[in-house]
Amino acid sequence: MSRWPRKWLSGAADARRDLWRGVEAQHRVATMRLVDTLREQDLLEQLLEQSKPPLPPQARASDYLLFTPFRYAPEWPSRFRPAGETGQWYGADEPRTVAAELAHWRWRFLMDSDGLRDAALVTEHTFFKARFDGLELDLTVPPWTQLRTTWRHPRDYAACQELAAQARALTPPVQAIRYESARREGGLCDVVFDVRALKLPRVPVQQTWVCKATRTRVLWSHDTDRLEYAVDAEGGLTPP
Repeated sequence: MSRWPRKWLSGAADARRDLWRGVEAQHRVATMRLVDTLREQDLLEQLLEQSKPPLPPQARASDYLLFTPFRYAPEWPSRFRPAGETGQWYGADEPRTVAAELAHWRWRFLMDSDGLRDAALVTEHTFFKARFDGLELDLTVPPWTQLRTTWRHPRDYAACQELAAQARALTPPVQAIRYESARREGGLCDVVFDVRALKLPRVPVQQTWVCKATRTRVLWSHDTDRLEYAVDAEGGLTPP
């Protein structure tokens, strides 16, 4: 039996949104360090590609920026995905919301790595824009806002994961869930379950951001944008 009233779930509607996502942009640099020629780098990239899990059939016509999350089943959970299940594509309305979400996960990665906790982790990221066009369940409007604190809980994702499973089991299945960011007040995000509902613009829209994560804070820099998050006593990041 559904945990939520059927009429709530039946409120899913067609939506079209431009969403930003951030990906680490250092994979080509990493392979370049291991080779002496561009031909060797191309061969190494091909070998790495062959070692990856096969693409789901529905993802084969998509760009790697869109299909990559659907290729893997990470051992750690995310807000709408239990550990061990195939990934989902997370995006946000604004680059600053992307930065806030990634700041949390950069810091979490640092703290979960025994050899890195006292280090400074500097990474370069590409923020890019994509278009979602599909069936969406919006948790930022009534009646879902009655459970706002549940959807934004900083650590407990159980209700979000249960809702995602039920929404995807509907006929037709929900292709995305819209929700408020737990890391940036007022930030809006979408988690997309169906790669076919995503497309990149004909002319790429991208930004380069640099992140520095330490035990006590996370810094972001892009052109004139400067964001600094301090770590509070409970392990949360205080927004700039």
